Amino acid sequence: MAIHKEPRRAGEHVVSEANGARSREQATLAAGNCAAGTVLALNATGDYVPLDPVATDGTQTAKAVLYAPVDASTAPQPCVVHVRACEVHEEALTWPDGASQAQIDTATNDLVGLGVIVR
Repeated sequence: MAIHKEPRRAGEHVVSEANGARSREQATLAAGNCAAGTVLALNATGDYVPLDPVATDGTQTAKAVLYAPVDASTAPQPCVVHVRACEVHEEALTWPDGASQAQIDTATNDLVGLGVIVR
């Protein structure tokens, strides 16, 4: 029997958020085929990209959590991100492959500094 693993659904990572759309922003995902709950950073042009904890160009700093899955592997795509005043479920976040616990802790602290509380 084959095992089917469902992908993360839009907003599955959200524990709570501010009223209305105060916790969210519309943005552009510049690269990557990302699941809902992917931790994102900003690139030099101000677009979001998947977090790269070993980078030195700013993409090592967590700035948002992707609300819904987006495939920007061939071209930048519009997206919605959580950037403030919300709580997210730690187990529903998507971290870069191979990220160490220390790198995850650093990125978690980056998010907490923005008001995105990881529970």
